[in-house]
Amino acid sequence: MRNRILKLAAGLTLGIAVPAAGLQLASLFGLLPSKDSAKATAYLREVMGLVNEDYVDATAASYDNLAHGAIHGMVESLDPHSEFLEAKDNAELEEDLSGEFGGVGIQVEVRSGKIVVIEPMPGTPADRAGIRRGDEITSIDGHPVAGTTAMDAVVDRLRGKPHTRVALVLNRPRENRRLALTLEREIIKVDSVTNVHVLAEDVGYVLITEFSEHTGEQFASAVDGLLKKNINSLIIDLRNNPGGLLDAAVDVAEPFFRKGEMIVYTQGRKPSDKEEFRSESEGEPLDIPVAILINQETASAAEIVTGALKDMGRAVVVGERSFGKGSVQSILKLKNGEGLRLTTAKYYTPSGVSLHQKGVSPHIEVVLSAEDDDKLREQGTRSDLTDPAEFKERFGFTPIADRQLDTAVDLLKGVEVIDSQIDAQKNGKTPGKVAAAAPAAAGGARPPGALAVPAGLSARPEVALHQSPACAEDTLHPGSVICGVPPHDRG
Repeated sequence: MRNRILKLAAGLTLGIAVPAAGLQLASLFGLLPSKDSAKATAYLREVMGLVNEDYVDATAASYDNLAHGAIHGMVESLDPHSEFLEAKDNAELEEDLSGEFGGVGIQVEVRSGKIVVIEPMPGTPADRAGIRRGDEITSIDGHPVAGTTAMDAVVDRLRGKPHTRVALVLNRPRENRRLALTLEREIIKVDSVTNVHVLAEDVGYVLITEFSEHTGEQFASAVDGLLKKNINSLIIDLRNNPGGLLDAAVDVAEPFFRKGEMIVYTQGRKPSDKEEFRSESEGEPLDIPVAILINQETASAAEIVTGALKDMGRAVVVGERSFGKGSVQSILKLKNGEGLRLTTAKYYTPSGVSLHQKGVSPHIEVVLSAEDDDKLREQGTRSDLTDPAEFKERFGFTPIADRQLDTAVDLLKGVEVIDSQIDAQKNGKTPGKVAAAAPAAAGGARPPGALAVPAGLSARPEVALHQSPACAEDTLHPGSVICGVPPHDRG
């Protein structure tokens, strides 16, 4: 499949160069068979000529600078997501989307005015060289670095082409040692699927930080590993996920869909520009209850996964309304390593809903303060710090409870209780009393297999915890609805 982007999308190559002078730019526009474009080109040529001739700074007003400035303005005035990419920016974008870069494999942070190693990535040059967590980088290729050095500058010095070398000087405070190391850079692969583990009650947990080229295979591997540990339900955490590749979003959603079922479709400016993305999975879809966590920073490709699973009744969504970026950008490659990131389509959920500037609304809304959001974001990126005292010393606060995650766990535990009752009834056994089960009220009993859902959930079938055949008002518990939950019809 071609790579497309929600945070961006990819693939088209223009057979033209970014012109080095304004007159060349004008002649390029003049090639277009349009009176309007010819008129606009003439006006652009006139203005660029005046600026080049009369502006006080001749260097700033060179035709090359003016041409690049004109392209920036032309593209970036269209919408917040379209952009002209200079060669350096274009290269960084390609690295981000590939999930790979040339470097030594260390994560760093600023701490007490120093550049400190969070941890070396396993199997990387930094790991093999013996760099440890807590080491302080004092120099890179002879250039002193400290907490006042911009982090981008530090990262730029550490990264580089594979097989090139970088010299590091480090201080190891615990041993009062100074280390001088020379490392050879290599391709570093970044995992976008992290913190995979089993929570209480056999609930699996997966955090997806972005959608890059390898996210689909990483997610499949993570879920396979969790299933081998006998999880009975799954939480997919998409909070603070800015998006990424469209194809990666489709790959993550596919295991929950039958072959041929639509996951998402995109629509460009022409009716003929519609493109559908359907599941290519063989066999039955994954048959466990799923909860997805989202917040206001969940965007683009992450919203595609959330919207598709919600739309088709394959997951319950917990948290806050997502960002609402429902447009697709294509990366148009230019010569000289430059490119355009241009909005070319909008995407829609299987039922035809556009999430652009609307976002995905959760079934269960759990709103956090901005302060708690920031704390949980910090906690989520530092799973290496398991000692609360050490965490507080480092970041100035004690780790807080994750109410959104706790709500999802409780919800999935309730589904498991109901499923066990259904199975017991199906096998002719009398299920034991369970505190989590909804009580019966005088005058009637809850139908077997029915689940009380908070009033915040719509009564539409696609929002049932499983693929529910019917939902109706719960007369025994005002403010709730009942959705039938067939035990073997889960997506």
